[in-house]
Amino acid sequence: MQRHLDRLSSIDASFLHQEGPTSHMHIGGLLTFHGPPPDFEEFLDHIRGRLHLVPRYRQKLATPPFEAGNPLWVDDPTFNLEYHVRHAALPTPGTEEQLLQMVARIFSQPLDRDKPLWENWLVEGLAGDRFAMISKTHHSLVDGVSGVDLATVLFDIEPHPTRSEPSSELEPWQPRPEPSPPELIVAGLRGMAGAAAGLAGRFLTGAVASPEATAARLRDAAEGLGEIVWATLNPAPPTPLNVEIGPHRRYLFVRHQLEDYKQVKNVLGSTVNDVVLSVVSGALANWLDSRGVRTEGLEMRALVPVSVRTESDQGSLGNRLTVMRGPLPVYIRDPLARLRFVKKAMDGLKESKQAVGAATLAAVNNLAPPTILAQASRLNFSTRLFNLIVTNIPGPQLPLYVLGHELEDLFPIAFLPKGHALAVAIMSYNGRLEYGLLADYDSLPDVDVIARGIDDALEELLDVARGRAGAKTGRSTARSRNGSNGNAPLTILPSAGARPKQGPAADMRAKRQRTRRRSPKPPPG
Repeated sequence: MQRHLDRLSSIDASFLHQEGPTSHMHIGGLLTFHGPPPDFEEFLDHIRGRLHLVPRYRQKLATPPFEAGNPLWVDDPTFNLEYHVRHAALPTPGTEEQLLQMVARIFSQPLDRDKPLWENWLVEGLAGDRFAMISKTHHSLVDGVSGVDLATVLFDIEPHPTRSEPSSELEPWQPRPEPSPPELIVAGLRGMAGAAAGLAGRFLTGAVASPEATAARLRDAAEGLGEIVWATLNPAPPTPLNVEIGPHRRYLFVRHQLEDYKQVKNVLGSTVNDVVLSVVSGALANWLDSRGVRTEGLEMRALVPVSVRTESDQGSLGNRLTVMRGPLPVYIRDPLARLRFVKKAMDGLKESKQAVGAATLAAVNNLAPPTILAQASRLNFSTRLFNLIVTNIPGPQLPLYVLGHELEDLFPIAFLPKGHALAVAIMSYNGRLEYGLLADYDSLPDVDVIARGIDDALEELLDVARGRAGAKTGRSTARSRNGSNGNAPLTILPSAGARPKQGPAADMRAKRQRTRRRSPKPPPG
């Protein structure tokens, strides 16, 4: 439920604290449709008729005086839909390159914090009898998963849905009065007290109902916090992506088919997300080569958002996110070895308590005053922890429509934190898997090299998968005769049983074993 005077969570507020003149914290998407565009007044009426489903889109921020808690959402008494929904047209000939330039300019401008934090652009004149829609929403308002839910407010699952009878919810909207400073202070303190009571209540209820499970959760949380501290003490490597950025952006997209990723995962044994991270790793390795950067032993780190949204949270606004720091092994040139490495590392992260620790920090941060929360959010987005954002958002696998027009492409757009020149967002929709690359204009003029590298890295994996699939039938008879597995996993290092028993490496292992046997045991503590 989205109400007047709702308090921002610590995660929502962190995106406000991290925003600056060069780091804009809005996200969105570029959507293309086939056919002539709808009439703009009809488009406005379509949005107006569904705004009651997302009350937050008519609310703005209000900050309590004296830092008496996180900002609050309040109704905007001067809300004007025509300000938020813009109408534009591409100049002739209306190429995709011109559309991308428009997207880059729109995402180079911050949202006005004195108004509801969103914009929607209807763009005419796209070549090939097409039009586009550009959505832009502040990250404090919505996360990637709930953003998909909100899109369904504007979309239908059939070209001409049955119109329901008008309901009382569609009566003219009446904003609540703007709160006074004392009312904001009271609401801020009430929100902080509610967060503390909720955290304590959940703990006590769990402790009484299931002490063993509560103790196990506490152990997991402590272990997760330790893993986060360890990650902080082992920073991400410096790369050309981690430089001072400016306010201006570049944007490119890449079109792929989801079936290609499923073929790779099914034949080579992984997940679609593992394949995505491996493809991004290969593209970055190619880009670093083009810049003359040595990659031996270089393992970049990606900030990979993970949703912790439960079924009861579906359709609600705000962020239910935690993050993991995924590996990007740009030093591994063999595509299959790279995929195997990514899969093993991501499996380890899923089994670790890193996400639990991040969720615990978020819950505790809900109790922190804004000054402390601002410092904590700077750590979360520090270049010490990651080199770039890579977010993979599962979308609907069926066609969607706006006013009878079928959505063809859905390209996601992420954001650039301070000191990060590239963000890669991926979204699947109706059999497609499409990349959106947001880059700093000044430090990444060659972002097109990364886009081409994404195509090449996927093609490399497809070649391996097709070769494996073709060879599997030919080897099946031989395997049934001799019991051997000709499709054994490719390993980066030889297994322990396969290590040579003679030679320099064997001598060094024997020497280490002798040293360990001679080492005295530490005295009892």
